[in-house]
Amino acid sequence: MNLHEYQAKGLFREYGIPVPDGRAVRSVEAATDACRQLGGERWLVKAQIHAGGRGKAGGVVMAETPAAVEAAARRLLGQRLVTAQTTAEGRPVDWVLIERPIAIAREFYLGLLLERETERLLFVGSAAGGVDIERTAAENPERLVRVRLHPAVGLQPYQVRRLGFELGLNQDQRTALGQLLASLYRLLIDTDASLIEINPLVVTEAGALIALDAKITLDDNALYRHPERRLHQDPSQEDPRELAAQQHGLNYIALTGNIGCMVNGAGLAMATMDLVKWHGGAPANFLDVGGGTTAARVTEAFKLILSERQVRAVLVNIFGGIVRCDLIAEGLIEAVREARVAVPLVVRLEGTNAREGLSMLAESGLALETVASLDEAARRVVAAAAAASATVDGGPS
Repeated sequence: MNLHEYQAKGLFREYGIPVPDGRAVRSVEAATDACRQLGGERWLVKAQIHAGGRGKAGGVVMAETPAAVEAAARRLLGQRLVTAQTTAEGRPVDWVLIERPIAIAREFYLGLLLERETERLLFVGSAAGGVDIERTAAENPERLVRVRLHPAVGLQPYQVRRLGFELGLNQDQRTALGQLLASLYRLLIDTDASLIEINPLVVTEAGALIALDAKITLDDNALYRHPERRLHQDPSQEDPRELAAQQHGLNYIALTGNIGCMVNGAGLAMATMDLVKWHGGAPANFLDVGGGTTAARVTEAFKLILSERQVRAVLVNIFGGIVRCDLIAEGLIEAVREARVAVPLVVRLEGTNAREGLSMLAESGLALETVASLDEAARRVVAAAAAASATVDGGPS
């Protein structure tokens, strides 16, 4: 679960990580009030969305007067901001963050994340921080310094010194960096975060370290340990289909292909998608309906898949282990009728009572194709999607 910048900075403050003084508001009137509360002569107006690249997209505005703050807030609030990290539809701006600007001497990048390949927490720093850090990572990876933390000992002083020297910090700044890194480490552990980024981390003209931006991603699988963090969730920033899937106990991720996939089990789902790609197709989604598949859950899964306009065929691949295949077949028949599936449908069942389940599907009178082999199922659904695309998208083939 992603947090907004103002939410992440709120956590930073709790852990003693220095950030600029600011106020998050969701109305034009509150934006001008924030100017008076903060004082000063200039303010930053920052759109709050779950995407980077806001500055280049006009989502970060320097305002010289309260009237300019009001105009910027009026322009941003209630609109959709399109950046290099969003779709063409962009993300809605319901909040803006009003901040006092900081006199910057130098900018850096600093991140803390879980590196799954090494099973370590990893600090990543770069003296080439700022808006183009992605380009730096791609074109000049040698400019990134990586420090891996052993889980038994955590952050060590020599690692702090290494990062400080690589970033060109003086002794006082290295001391401040050590305190900041320790706080980030505690924050990640305490909240079960999977990613914390500061881009940029700046040295002010007075020589202090301040987190000018903040990004935190919390591990969804650990949110049951932090129910209070659910209050940070912003549904407007998330795919409505993925939200609907969560409500029905489904694991769903929208993709860009035209073949809908419904599978029980994450590993089997990935194998199914791989075979679809192998045969020249493109999955429209990742969808794991779980081990305890029910008719109601399958119905909701079909509705999610068919909400994708580009879907031209659907592959159902179910392994009957926890639930018998004949019961799954009953649920599929009911779900297909209720969801009114009108695209080609290929079903592969395997496991307990698979033969009985396939017979029930074949005798249901529904327009579907049953297949025993997963490889054959993938081949046939790719062919069905191609034929449907030729008819629907390009006229009769």
